[in-house]
Amino acid sequence: MEKKKFFPKLLALCLRVFGFLTVLFLLGAVAVGILFIYYTKDMPRPEKFAEKNLSQSTKIYDRSGQILLYEIYGEEKRSWVSLDLMPGYLKQMAVATEDANFYNHFGIDPKGILRAIWTDLKIKKASVGGSTIPQQLIRSTFLTNEKTGERKIREAIMAIELDRKYSKDQILEWYLNQVPFGQNAYGVEAASQTYFNKPVKDINIGEAATLIAFIQMPTYYADHKDDLFIRKNYVLDRMVETGYLSREDAETAKGIEIKFVEKKTEIKAPYFTLWVKKQLEEQYGKDALEKSGLTVYTTLDWDLQMAAETEVKNGVKRNYAYYAHNAALVASDPKTGEILAMTLGSGNYYDDPYPKGCSPGVDCLFDPQYNVAVEDPGRQPGSSFKPFVYATAFENGYSDTTIVVDEPTCFGIWGGKEYCPKNFDLSYRGPITLRQALACSLNVPAVKVLNSLAGLQKSIDKATEMGITTLHNPSSFYGLSLVLGGGEVKLVDMVNAYGVFATNGMRMPIVSILKITNSNGDTIYESNKTPRRVLSSRSASIINSILSDNNARAPIFGYNSPTFFPEYQVAAKTGTTSDYKDGWVLGYTPQIVVGIWVGNNNNAPLKKEPGVVVAGPIFHALMDKILPKYGNEQFSPPN
Repeated sequence: MEKKKFFPKLLALCLRVFGFLTVLFLLGAVAVGILFIYYTKDMPRPEKFAEKNLSQSTKIYDRSGQILLYEIYGEEKRSWVSLDLMPGYLKQMAVATEDANFYNHFGIDPKGILRAIWTDLKIKKASVGGSTIPQQLIRSTFLTNEKTGERKIREAIMAIELDRKYSKDQILEWYLNQVPFGQNAYGVEAASQTYFNKPVKDINIGEAATLIAFIQMPTYYADHKDDLFIRKNYVLDRMVETGYLSREDAETAKGIEIKFVEKKTEIKAPYFTLWVKKQLEEQYGKDALEKSGLTVYTTLDWDLQMAAETEVKNGVKRNYAYYAHNAALVASDPKTGEILAMTLGSGNYYDDPYPKGCSPGVDCLFDPQYNVAVEDPGRQPGSSFKPFVYATAFENGYSDTTIVVDEPTCFGIWGGKEYCPKNFDLSYRGPITLRQALACSLNVPAVKVLNSLAGLQKSIDKATEMGITTLHNPSSFYGLSLVLGGGEVKLVDMVNAYGVFATNGMRMPIVSILKITNSNGDTIYESNKTPRRVLSSRSASIINSILSDNNARAPIFGYNSPTFFPEYQVAAKTGTTSDYKDGWVLGYTPQIVVGIWVGNNNNAPLKKEPGVVVAGPIFHALMDKILPKYGNEQFSPPN
């Protein structure tokens, strides 16, 4: 009887316990569910990671796409690289060091967490982390580093979801492109370029171990290289312990010398590159350049740029004797409007201005951070402006055989006083042709051409149509001195406008950027500018014939001036301001235009030498180097 009563009671008790446990389990599940809902409210979905546009720097290249001129980035310097372009040992090191069970766990590693807790308890210090690669990725992308229970719960849940939705390799690729490495470098590609100046695909095993070593404490290790190398060796030891590397190979790798590149921001062709950067900022905004990962292919010809920098540096040193401390050079392709080279002074934007103690923009003879080639308001061009006036006269029906009289002449009151220009040599030649007048750069005939044959306003309009952008004042502001360089111009505009002569009357707008692609490699901009006729081919060909006529200019410049090249047809015009503050040479063939300015940033006058003396040797030295490359294409003769 007692047994019969005992079993039903035991069964009832078991049922009650089971029911209690079931209710407790359900309540626990509900509680967990409530906590899950609470902690995950407003939490970004893991799939958003694939849609997230990680900040990537903008890179500016030369026309070949091989020479990196400058990299623009904000707080994060980043370049995306696919997993298959990373060395195999780099990927193995990341797994071995940061998450050895990466390919086996489901986003979080319970064993790793317990191991970390046990280790921390043993050493009585929270030092060993149990975060998996997915957890680290989630934390660095969506969450913060605050050590709270709420953040850790969110991190774990999102890591599980991330692991469930994406492949291990995809997660590893995201991780290695996201993790910080110090010095504002994020991702292995940016880190490799920052520390070793090479793409990550080219690093050796020792360099790879060094990069992975940075991950633990990137900011600290960037400034403590001895501790970094200890960590590097630990990475190699972990490769041995996880079976990725033999002990012998690890020891060999430890012996590889690690050479870091010097910490500095390098800008190649700085005057051209920073000019392009300014254009990009105006178009896309500073923030977009720092984060959007644009790739910019410019028009710069690197070989020509190197030659230009050399000759300008040499010319500036030579011109110290004439009290000229700066120079600028711009070269372009007249058929496309593309700027091929641009340099100033020493070519180094970060040089010190001088004399010592001067105020940049005020009284420095040399101010390296002012780009006189492109900045407003420009400089007076002297006689290098004359061809625009003569071209206007030719447009009005006159020709190079038209006669003017070269004699002392006053032209009435201009600027409150009698205007009586003089020729450079203070001599006068009587009746001469326009060919002789322009070739010998005679002042009195030039003023007569402007006053009687071309017209002041028409000449301003024609120069503007050809590419001069600075003549905004009324014609009365310039007066007849305009033909002698009385209006300020920019060197880059002069080069562009002379390109109209080189192309027989067709103007191509200035082009400095060939193509821009976004971070996905899609083309978002491509130069497609088209030429427009702004000068008749008759007028252009007459100008070309005069400016390349060595016999016509010989009476003033001699038969072997710096603008003469016996084996090539080169047109050229020099310019000197009346107070010797500026010296110019503008020269061209049908394939290239080169413009050079020489002077001082503070407008201090040079010793009394004309543009052909201070700018001519720079022009001749550069053209001597490059003319064989461009060949001897001839100008179309006048009809």
